[in-house]
Amino acid sequence: MIQTIQQYLQFPFVRYALVVGTLIALCSSLLGVTLVLKRFSFIGDGLSHVAFGAMAIAGVLQITNDMLFVMPVTVLCAILLLRTGRNARIKGDAAIAMISVGALAIGYLLLNLFSTSSNLSGDVCSTLFGSTSILTLTKAEVWLCAALSVIVVVLFVLFYNKIFAVTFDEDFSRAVGTQVEAYNLLIAVVIAVIIVLAMNLVGSLLISALIIFPALSAMRVFRSFMSVTVCSAVLSVFCALTGMLISIVGGTPVGSTIVAVDIVMFFVFAGIERFCRGGKRL
Repeated sequence: MIQTIQQYLQFPFVRYALVVGTLIALCSSLLGVTLVLKRFSFIGDGLSHVAFGAMAIAGVLQITNDMLFVMPVTVLCAILLLRTGRNARIKGDAAIAMISVGALAIGYLLLNLFSTSSNLSGDVCSTLFGSTSILTLTKAEVWLCAALSVIVVVLFVLFYNKIFAVTFDEDFSRAVGTQVEAYNLLIAVVIAVIIVLAMNLVGSLLISALIIFPALSAMRVFRSFMSVTVCSAVLSVFCALTGMLISIVGGTPVGSTIVAVDIVMFFVFAGIERFCRGGKRL
């Protein structure tokens, strides 16, 4: 198996996939803890479906670099979702459901009406589940993903204290003068960027798992926000690399394999929690 992996690593597209997959997994895990604690876990689902709809529109309009269209649309919808979620008549979960289902339905409808592809089912499956698209990245796309990933990590590190405060107590943060709305907006925009990046890795239907599972697993064992975030990042990168290597060697779908590894690790951490239940959490 090791020899097989070494042979595959000689190909540039495999190395590109591993680098981008690692960066995306790292970025996804950083804000996953925040989303879980703010009970906004399904924002990943909603924005991923928006990204699918935007990608369908880009395909119909024959836009060569669809990320230049998908990224702004997803960011705009993240802002809209944040604003709509505060509406007294439309709560956060209802707003996510409206945008999620609407974007997914419109995207699939447009693909059926205007698509020029001879393999529509294959294209849709690849977009939804990320079957092999991670292995078709160009060098330019790799550099773009790397640059955006670095920006996400830098923003998280710079505003870590503010994100921590907003995550646990918005009212207190607002009382001490923190611009809560601005930091919530920053979180929404960063999540939108991560969603667009992750579509090539796990597809639009599995993005939530990439964001949420490492955070939930880390929370089974660790207590503090910092330790949960660090463990989540390490675990997410490990699961992504393991899933991609298994996928490359075994010929399984990339996104589904990564999520399967995440599920296994969740049960492993749940077992660790059960074993250590008599003592203190770390």
